Amino acid sequence: MTHDETDPTHPSDETDETLSRTPNSDSAPHAEGAQTSEGAPDPAPGEGVDTWSSKRDKDGPGRASRGRNAPALGFRGMLLFLWRQLTSMQTALILLMLLAIAAVPGSLYPQRSVNPGLTDQFLQENGRWGKFLDTLGFFNVFSSPWFSAIYLLLFISLIGCIIPRVGVHLRQVRAKPPRTPSRLTRFTGYTRVELPGADADALLETARRSLRRSRYRTDVREETGSRSVSAERGLLRESGNLLFHIALVGVLVCVAGGQLTSYRGQITVIEGQGFSNSLTQYDSFDSGAWFDTSELTPFQFTLDEFRAKYVLEGADESRVGQPLSFEADVDVTTPGKKQEKRTLQVNKPLHVDGTSMYLLGNGYAPDVTVTDPTGNVVAQGPVITVPMGDVGYTSQLVIKAPDARPDQLAVVGFFLPTGVIDEKGPHSIYPDLADPQLALTVHKGDLGLDSGIPQNAYEVDVSTLTPVTGDDGTPVLISLAPGQIFELPDGTTISFDGIKRYAAFDVAHDPFERWVLVSALTAVGGLILSLFVPRRRLWVRVGDRSGPDGTVVLEVAGLSRSDDPALPDDVRALASKLSGAQDGTDGTDGQPVDQIDDTTDDHHEGSAQ
Repeated sequence: MTHDETDPTHPSDETDETLSRTPNSDSAPHAEGAQTSEGAPDPAPGEGVDTWSSKRDKDGPGRASRGRNAPALGFRGMLLFLWRQLTSMQTALILLMLLAIAAVPGSLYPQRSVNPGLTDQFLQENGRWGKFLDTLGFFNVFSSPWFSAIYLLLFISLIGCIIPRVGVHLRQVRAKPPRTPSRLTRFTGYTRVELPGADADALLETARRSLRRSRYRTDVREETGSRSVSAERGLLRESGNLLFHIALVGVLVCVAGGQLTSYRGQITVIEGQGFSNSLTQYDSFDSGAWFDTSELTPFQFTLDEFRAKYVLEGADESRVGQPLSFEADVDVTTPGKKQEKRTLQVNKPLHVDGTSMYLLGNGYAPDVTVTDPTGNVVAQGPVITVPMGDVGYTSQLVIKAPDARPDQLAVVGFFLPTGVIDEKGPHSIYPDLADPQLALTVHKGDLGLDSGIPQNAYEVDVSTLTPVTGDDGTPVLISLAPGQIFELPDGTTISFDGIKRYAAFDVAHDPFERWVLVSALTAVGGLILSLFVPRRRLWVRVGDRSGPDGTVVLEVAGLSRSDDPALPDDVRALASKLSGAQDGTDGTDGQPVDQIDDTTDDHHEGSAQ
């Protein structure tokens, strides 16, 4: 018995033995082999058909004449050409990259659908540059025409690429493994073994069973002077590839569907107050084109308490005042269900019948009462303040009193959780209520609320108003602690009655949200299969007995479509096992064949497919 890694004396006919040249079977043998075609009749000599190379002879006869006499594409041909370019994988990858680049402005610039107030502020601060960006749609990126065009082209490209590949893959799954090439010497790990007195039929059946146990698809073929087993596995690689692209289409469809049927709104609720899910109670609201506002999820809640914890003094000075936790206790009521208490935290939203409510922000709402010079109460209750962004939670306060007499009043200033008034002006040095104060000024005049122009409830233009002054003619600066009252020279009074917290919530509903997640996870699974499942083919040929001692020639070779460094060793291991079956050993260590653990085939030949 002899083993030959290469056999220069092995006969080599001029016939063509290769893999099929279908779109999913275009692999070539390793360095010593070339691409061939399987399942097709052998070309006759002189027919000009390439044998081992898939490339045409660039200087071959007829090339120049074909170039000179090529007909014009025409309108139909041009459309077909453009369609093939659009549905190519290269185009799909380019469009995917363009989509990612087009989404960058949506992360860099405020979006009207998410925060219209911040968008308007950006436009005011950036003048012409802001208007130019607004013209390009940078503040509505995901609904802009150019983003939608890339999105739609990517969708069409993927669909046009997937459909024909699915058909080809299904035909491959149903088809038998490709026929055994006539010359195996050119393929990976080629091993030739001469077995005197061996039983060819038993050897071939052993090869078929061994490959089947390693989860190969097998087919036994009769050949001239020999028989062979053709085996293939790894079609799961292409299945994973298709699954990835189908799931990617699913992500695109679900994202688009979510944009059309979802809604999102922002609300601000003070402790002790509630919210009912109706359009009129939203501070801002944005919905998709196909969403019907009458379909808002019916629920309501009351904000019982908002709690915040901060790093206390005595710790690292750089961390003093940093938030540790935010929690909002709410009582939720839905139709047909009992009231239940829930606690919202950052990244721990409340889910009610497909609607999610996220804790978005928080602040202080000092309870203030304002009376005009005639003694009428013109403003009373907690006032939502807007944090200025510093660590101490210095917050801007605006109170508008259009019903004040004889002039309308505007009270502006700051709420300071831990107040300090020094050369820097009024500011807070710690975000919790250690020493709460109000620092205010009062202005009189026309607030412009009757002009019909919408105004920001948290801002007022004091340049058109007259400040209330003292005897020295300077604006009166008011500093109040909880429980204190201040009376202005004109008889206007302001009292600081208490402090409450408020919480800002983001309410969102997207019926496609879970399907986006499912599609994304499916895409990841398909990508893993397409990257880590090797696709390979193995061939075992057993020649008829020849010579006086009835020698049987065993040939084993393989071919991998992608890099598969284990294939040569697996081919040799299979040849060794089959040859060892003839003398009762595994061909390596004398172990009886009936004691061989067939799981070693799986170990040698990769994961099952």
